Amino acid sequence: MKLYDTVRKSVVDFVPDKEVLMYTCGITPYDATHIGHAFTFVSYDILQRRLIDKGHSVKCVRNVTDVDDPLFAKARELGVHYLDLAAGEEARFDADMKALNVLDVFSKPRASSAIPDIRKFIAMVLDRGFAYQRGSSVYFDVTKFESFGSVSNYDNETMLRYAAERGGDLDNPDKRHPLDFVLWQPSAPDEPSWDTIWGPGRPGWHIECSALALRDLGTTIDLHGGGSDLIFPHHECERAQTEAATGKNLSSIGCTWRWFSWMAKKCRKVWAILSS
Repeated sequence: MKLYDTVRKSVVDFVPDKEVLMYTCGITPYDATHIGHAFTFVSYDILQRRLIDKGHSVKCVRNVTDVDDPLFAKARELGVHYLDLAAGEEARFDADMKALNVLDVFSKPRASSAIPDIRKFIAMVLDRGFAYQRGSSVYFDVTKFESFGSVSNYDNETMLRYAAERGGDLDNPDKRHPLDFVLWQPSAPDEPSWDTIWGPGRPGWHIECSALALRDLGTTIDLHGGGSDLIFPHHECERAQTEAATGKNLSSIGCTWRWFSWMAKKCRKVWAILSS
């Protein structure tokens, strides 16, 4: 099997063991899913089916981000509890996946289910010297992780631009570097809050996936993926904090949905069936 590896920017051989461990970044359930979600998750469904056809068992984890800024903002706008909004949109997403005949995955954990794991994970990053505390917030120090940027292969200017567009809070005076990203932060009055040794609050966006992958799949997985819009900052930050905490590679191959554009040329019959 050949897959497109985002880090190496090339199609590479993938020779998996009998069991394949795969993590696919899932939805933030604040609105209806769209064609981009369908394309991403159908792509990984085809990959999972191909691995099963070749005799492998697949453990695919696809998270649900039910603790994050867009969800809270939409809940405020609609005047509903954020968990009610999340539950309704998650149910619609599951119905969409069923309509597309997507196989069920090994687990679909919610971010809110991983708070104890997230707290332990942040402590690991702090203990290894890759993070720092400012008030009740904890930030990852990108200057301590020498290969930061090697997932996206973006230069510093491009990373700053995308971070500004995607909630990076570049002007935060508590951060040592504009690209440092939050691991833990205080909650607004109408947001969920959990107690920690750093103060009450909630996790940042990126930390949940690292904690869930480690909890449900182990230290190093075979495939890590999601939509191409997640390459930076999400996947970049995931890889940095995971490898900072564990000292081991996050994944053997990091593939965005772009690999499917190449694979579709080899699987035109499958694509025709899905498109009909």
